[in-house]
Amino acid sequence: MIPAQRDPSATSGADKFDDENYPAYTMGRAAEMLGTTPGFLRSLDEAKLIEPQRSTGGHRRYSRAQLRVAGRVRELVDQGTGLDAACRIVTLEDQLHEAQRLNTELRSND
Repeated sequence: MIPAQRDPSATSGADKFDDENYPAYTMGRAAEMLGTTPGFLRSLDEAKLIEPQRSTGGHRRYSRAQLRVAGRVRELVDQGTGLDAACRIVTLEDQLHEAQRLNTELRSND
């Protein structure tokens, strides 16, 4: 799962532009950027794949990192993969990538 990773008030104005985890995008804007519907984004939240931050009014806010994950799932769904399977594939790909990164790091420390 890609959680909301930081308190948005802890990031300075200039840093927000470069912070891929800053929840800068509303649900409507995020759906527009991905070419999908707000319902698709809600389904990713319900599947616990991404956990958007909430504004003070309770509206979902997405980061660029979360939108990249959502985009990967959307590509799989567009190719005919079911949503649950697509979420699982993306999760497993990310776990594999992290395991490979750690393996490389451990080998370089020897």
